[in-house]
Amino acid sequence: MAARVEASIGGGTGEIDEEGGGDGRGTMWDLDQTLDQNMDEEAGQLRNMYKEKKFSAFLLLQLSFQSLGIVYGDLGTSPLYVFYNTFPRGIKDPEDIIGALSLIIYSLTLIPLLKYVFVVCKANDNGQGGTFALYSLLCRHAKVSTIPNQHRTDEELTTYSRTTFHEHSFAAKTKRWLEKGTSRKNSLLILVLLGTCMVIGDGILTPAISVLSAAGGLRVNLPHINNGVVVLVAVVILVSLFSVQHYGTDKVGWLFAPIVFLWFLFIASIGIFNIWKHDPSVLKAFSPVYIYRYFKRGGQDRWTSLGGIMLSITGIEALFADLSHFPVSAVQLAFTIIVFPCLLLAYSGQAAYLRKYPHHVEDAFYQSIPKNVYWPMFVIATAAATVASQATISATFSLIKQALAHGCFPRVKVVHTSRKFLGQIYVPDINWILMILCIAVTAGFKNQNQIGNAYGTAVVIVMLVTTLLMMLIMILVWRCHWVLVFLFTFLSLAVECTYFSAVLFKVNQGGWVPLVIAAAFLVVMYVWHYGTLKRYEFEMHSKVSMAWILGLGPSLGLVRVPGIGLVYTELASGVPHIFSHFITNLPATHSVVVFVCVKNLPVYTVPQEERFLVKRIGPKNFHMFRCVARYGYRDLHKKDDDFEKRLFESLFLFVRLESMMEGCSDSDDYSVCGSQQQQSRDGVGNGNEIRNVSTFDTFDSIESIIAPSGATKRTSNSITGSSQMSGVGDEVEFINRCRDAGVVHIMGNTVVRARREARFYKRIAIDYVYAFLRKICRENSAIFNVPQESLLNVGQIFYV
Repeated sequence: MAARVEASIGGGTGEIDEEGGGDGRGTMWDLDQTLDQNMDEEAGQLRNMYKEKKFSAFLLLQLSFQSLGIVYGDLGTSPLYVFYNTFPRGIKDPEDIIGALSLIIYSLTLIPLLKYVFVVCKANDNGQGGTFALYSLLCRHAKVSTIPNQHRTDEELTTYSRTTFHEHSFAAKTKRWLEKGTSRKNSLLILVLLGTCMVIGDGILTPAISVLSAAGGLRVNLPHINNGVVVLVAVVILVSLFSVQHYGTDKVGWLFAPIVFLWFLFIASIGIFNIWKHDPSVLKAFSPVYIYRYFKRGGQDRWTSLGGIMLSITGIEALFADLSHFPVSAVQLAFTIIVFPCLLLAYSGQAAYLRKYPHHVEDAFYQSIPKNVYWPMFVIATAAATVASQATISATFSLIKQALAHGCFPRVKVVHTSRKFLGQIYVPDINWILMILCIAVTAGFKNQNQIGNAYGTAVVIVMLVTTLLMMLIMILVWRCHWVLVFLFTFLSLAVECTYFSAVLFKVNQGGWVPLVIAAAFLVVMYVWHYGTLKRYEFEMHSKVSMAWILGLGPSLGLVRVPGIGLVYTELASGVPHIFSHFITNLPATHSVVVFVCVKNLPVYTVPQEERFLVKRIGPKNFHMFRCVARYGYRDLHKKDDDFEKRLFESLFLFVRLESMMEGCSDSDDYSVCGSQQQQSRDGVGNGNEIRNVSTFDTFDSIESIIAPSGATKRTSNSITGSSQMSGVGDEVEFINRCRDAGVVHIMGNTVVRARREARFYKRIAIDYVYAFLRKICRENSAIFNVPQESLLNVGQIFYV
């Protein structure tokens, strides 16, 4: 098996950029972590592991059945409240029922069926759905991330799938236009955050309207019960629902699919019964001509009724966000065979009943149920409403986790509730916030009409955001012809903007609620992201020159005490400012120093075997290394013991591979490096600055073999200065001894402040909002489960 060693030579002065390119004077060894680069066949096999698997027909049917409980609970419970929210003032003309039913039929056909199930679901990121999954796809195909920490080694991950296009293509022109200005990147991020915040609003409104509508069925058979009792029952159900979230859907998930399947079976059967018994002529609503006649009769009420009709397609945002649990083909099959026909029958049955009893529109669902199956249906409806609430709550947790990985949400505790399914998580802080807001909405409004108005506003904005993101996905990822992109975007916006214009009339009737909730979450998320970006820029601009480090010599001008110091930084290259701050104020440092960068990538997961990249900083006798730990937005940080164990395994592997590469004397590159080593030493002797060369070029680790001419003449009474490494075994043993002496985690505690001359809104955002969020969020040490006795915080402050 042949190994490859590359030499990179350059000259000049100045600090390098994050890409790690540049013309720094010096010599570098490119040491590949894999001994044989000709591994195309094996790499292809690895990539295929993360493609959607082929399923047998029986397994596909089984997965389709299971998807009913997780994916379609929210969409399936819409018949509980659609007709009442469509006609909140009563039905004046029986023909309006046919027009409303026709609108419902074609809304279900155009939006959930054609757009989401067969188009948007195909835009998943390796099975992951939601607005941040779409954003991750865009970040991989264009440099639109606002935090510029991308590197070309990230593109070689087996899960980092992307497509390329011709330089003069429409996709390439769109890519350059997006990358051209910072304002465009920020606008795209705000669009993604807006969609995410609206889905969070759905996580509050869905349990409220679903459970309240289900509990409202008590008034049909128990008419003496007032609305206060119904609200109290709904609140008790909601508190119980949120209180069991910490068990995870894995514990009770086996119940979800049978409950929702029974729900669909019952509503379809009741729909068929009502059509047969009351008015079979409602089936003429399948003709779109009745939509035209509905609006031709005029009146603002018919236009604003679109806000209620739109509730028939609620749940599509949770459908896309919960996509990670099942293959796309299973989701498509379940909707086509079960969900879509059952919903059409349910709405048609209610319409047939209302044609005969239009005054029962307030409780249309329960009034249309035959008396002998009322109570079994009430129980199933309540259970189905709970399952529907669970779907949106789980979607909210998933989106919060994705936002955390993109640096767009304060650090909160994330609990993995299932050993089998990576996507099943629980976020305690968000869970209790959702519960409080959900109870406030339920108890505050007390009726489903106002909650329905709020719900409709949130759903239509999410649909608009998804359409705009899909336009970019079709151009950059799918490379569709611009005509197809235009047709998809035009048709989607034509339908969704029509609904949006209708919900605008209901902003003062409850529609303001999701706007306020979304605005609050948007401020929190954007301010946190802004502070994170400024902290990263501060670290980038204040990183220490490698010339300064090398000039200190192997002892770094200090006493090197036994032990290993893990210095956490956000930089994947360069020596962070906190390290210079640390060694400037303390007279000693550890015998081995490892700079640890925990980096989140725009991929859904990073395989364990590709998690760590390790390299050496400076000559061997400095005993300084860098480790970049890479995570996807679905990955959970393991406990500290496991993290440390894997880190040191990667470090030992690097040392062994490095020693093997030094023995490859038959390499042409080896001799080139040797000749350039003397040149660079001469350059150092003349006072030229050695630039920081800590970068990755492929799946590599880089060893700098340059040292100042005076560095080898220095002596030190420290462990490192007196130790002469004779081979790889000696260095591994040395690192093990240092590890046994103790591992200290050194973290920066950076305080961000606004400058005095900054504008007032920036001072409010940084000095108050961001400072408050930093105060209440989890510390980095808690994220990595660092023991307090092994933690050392280095404080620093900077102004923006």
